[in-house]
Amino acid sequence: MAGSILCSGTCRLRNVPSLLDITRIGEILSALGVKVSHSQGILDLDASEITQSKAPYDLVSQLRASFFVAGPLLARLGVAQVPLPGGCSIGDRPVDLHVKGLQALGAEVIIEHGVVHARLRGNRKRLTGARIYLDFPSVGATENIMMAATLAEGETIIENAAQEPEVVDLANFCRAMGAQIRGAGTNRIVINGVPQLHETEYSVVPDRIEAGTFLLAGAITRSEISLSPVVPDHLSATIAKLSEIGVKVAIDAPDRIRVLPTEQFRGTDIETLPFPGFPTDLQAPFMSLLTLAEGDSMITEKLFENRLQHVAELNRMGADIRLKGNIAIVRGVPQLSGAPVQGTDLRASAALVIAGLAANGMTTVRGLNHLDRGYDNIEAKLRGLGAKIQRAQEADIPAAPVESKLS
Repeated sequence: MAGSILCSGTCRLRNVPSLLDITRIGEILSALGVKVSHSQGILDLDASEITQSKAPYDLVSQLRASFFVAGPLLARLGVAQVPLPGGCSIGDRPVDLHVKGLQALGAEVIIEHGVVHARLRGNRKRLTGARIYLDFPSVGATENIMMAATLAEGETIIENAAQEPEVVDLANFCRAMGAQIRGAGTNRIVINGVPQLHETEYSVVPDRIEAGTFLLAGAITRSEISLSPVVPDHLSATIAKLSEIGVKVAIDAPDRIRVLPTEQFRGTDIETLPFPGFPTDLQAPFMSLLTLAEGDSMITEKLFENRLQHVAELNRMGADIRLKGNIAIVRGVPQLSGAPVQGTDLRASAALVIAGLAANGMTTVRGLNHLDRGYDNIEAKLRGLGAKIQRAQEADIPAAPVESKLS
């Protein structure tokens, strides 16, 4: 969506879910002058008349991804003013790599009163290609720099680039608009800048984290679930770990995965890493599954310092998990018990929903504002698979546990 700023015409995106984050960045784009229309999975974006170079603080503070508009605004207008995004419940995610990348492309960047002011240096008309080495393969920094470089003069090389499928998808979208990008999906991306990009229509890649969440929901309830459309290669680390603990996963077609009922599975060790390693976004949901595994598991969160807040809530449901810094030791138990729990972030909320599906009695998950950021109508999809689950208002939740509910 932020990349549409690079095009001085209309872009149509297909396969766009109704998520809270989609709404929020749509509001930010609208404030910049982009015409946004979203209906039935189709998102139309018309950035032909951008009227603002400053993103509004009250909207940016609600969504870290809003900083992605900095690179496209700078490339398109030669100036961008974007407030520093607000804090993040799962840990610190500074924008210094973004800023260094934009500076390398020829931008003068000053941070004053919580706002990043970026503009072209001197009398330059366009950004200038550069060789940029990222100290860490940040997905956000890779994407922001790559977007800015599409309209820069000359060649830009991003070394130690993030390799996530989402980076590849963004590169493919930019290419569909006429950008010259190669190497996306490797640690070295090369962009040859062009004077302008053109209108396009593009289908967004299937969400590998939502797919992984449903695979884990099937595994924890010992159910058979078939998922489509998915890209199995995007889930290779997750599938490998499921196979390692004894859960059977079948790839029935190039775009279809099926998890098979498995009565017993064993513990394992997991370490979150940048792609193609095990995804940090599936660490919490996978932990829910391992609470019912035979034996002990060790989960090491290496990417975010505060992404184990779900441990206390899973223990409230009868799990046996001990924390030591960024390491969780999970000792499998025979059964989880329904309990009132609080989702503290997007993936923690999904983990608690998964745990509630397998728990004995009613689980009430609060904090659905987090869940709605990344899952479109998850309760209806789970109900369609036979889950006893519903969304309820606070006043409608009974005091005595009867069956699973969301609130």
